[in-house]
Amino acid sequence: MEILKQLGDLFLAATPTAVLVFLFYLFLRWSFFGPIERVVRERGSRIEGARRQAEELRKSAQETSRAYQEALRKARAELFREQEAARRVVLTERAASIQQARQRANEEIQEAKGRIRTEIQAARVELDRSSDQLAEEIARAILQPQPQMHPRPAREV
Repeated sequence: MEILKQLGDLFLAATPTAVLVFLFYLFLRWSFFGPIERVVRERGSRIEGARRQAEELRKSAQETSRAYQEALRKARAELFREQEAARRVVLTERAASIQQARQRANEEIQEAKGRIRTEIQAARVELDRSSDQLAEEIARAILQPQPQMHPRPAREV
C-alpha cells in the first residue's frame, strides 16, 4: 500500500509537469509545427505546380522542336526540288548546245563532202584531159624511131 501511496504522491507531483508539458506541446504545435506544416504543404503545392509547369514547358518545347524539324525538312525538300529543277535546266541547255554543235558539225561535214565531190569531178575532168595528152605522148614516143646508142669501148687500165 505504501507503494500505491508513493505512486499517488508521485503522480500528484508529476501532474503539474505533465500539464506544463502538454501546454508546451499545444503552444509549440500552434506557434511552430503549424506554420512549418503550412509552409511544407505550400512548398509541396508550389513544387507540384512548378513540376506541372515544367512538364507543360517541356511538351511545348518538344512541339516547337518538332515544328522546327518539320519546317527544316520542308525547306530542305524545297531546296532539293529547286536544285533538281536547276540541274534539269542546265542539262536541257547542255543537250540543246550539244545538239546545235552536232548539227553544225553535220552541216560542215556535208559542205566538206560537197567540196570534195566537186574537187573529185574537177580532178576527173583534168585526168580525162591529161590522159588524152599522155596517150598521144606515149604513142609518139613508141612510134618515133629512137636514135641508136652505140656501146662505148671499155677502158683499159
